[in-house]
Amino acid sequence: MSGLLAPIGRAFLDALAALGRLALFAGTAIGHMGRPPFYPRLIARQMIEIGYFSLPVVALTTLFSGMVLALQSYTGFARFSAESAVATVVVLSMTRELAPVLAGLMVAGRVGAAMAAEIGTMRVTEQIDALTVLSTDPYKYLVVPRLIAGATMLPLLVLVGDIIGVFGGYLVSVYKLDFNAAGYLRRTWDYLEMIDVVSGLVKAGAFGFLVALTGCYHGYHSKGGAQGVGQATTNAVVSASILILVFNYIITEMFFAK
Repeated sequence: MSGLLAPIGRAFLDALAALGRLALFAGTAIGHMGRPPFYPRLIARQMIEIGYFSLPVVALTTLFSGMVLALQSYTGFARFSAESAVATVVVLSMTRELAPVLAGLMVAGRVGAAMAAEIGTMRVTEQIDALTVLSTDPYKYLVVPRLIAGATMLPLLVLVGDIIGVFGGYLVSVYKLDFNAAGYLRRTWDYLEMIDVVSGLVKAGAFGFLVALTGCYHGYHSKGGAQGVGQATTNAVVSASILILVFNYIITEMFFAK
């Protein structure tokens, strides 16, 4: 029996050790945020990279998610003659869950991988060591701008995604399912509360921070040349995706638990 349980225990301890190293890395990076020197140009460049260039993929994802959600909700509610609830389900699902989670996963695949690859390449080619020799703190120059940009730009992406996702549900409901346009918009507005939007934006800020954190962490600690950079890129996306799903539950519990 011990032979069977030993690999499980070893994997669990390795996961805890990795989580501890990630937490220490995050604490060190956060500790550097409030101390000069600051690099506003680097922060602005990362904001453009994370926010502006991720907008098309987030918009497409939320648009079609809202459209599919309207179709699926109508199919289910039609069995109970509750078709009028489609608007409520679409707006609450998009603002609370779908927009932040889907945007976080899309940004993790696009930006988190790029961060890990870029920083990992700098690590294996000793560019990070060169920064240290030149008296430039790698945390402040490489990590902090990405963390700030991730935590600030993903909520903006999610806010746009909320609007586009609800609009996608509106298009399907009005032009395919023959809903009354004014009635659909009225039910959307009547059942939407501020906490629904705020909870999604808080999730987005946390997800953006996690995506940037995992990308920077795995890139910063990569080794072994090109193969190590590829492994760091894969680990960054997988780690970010898992943490997004875990923290999605934690934040939902904080906002909506009775």
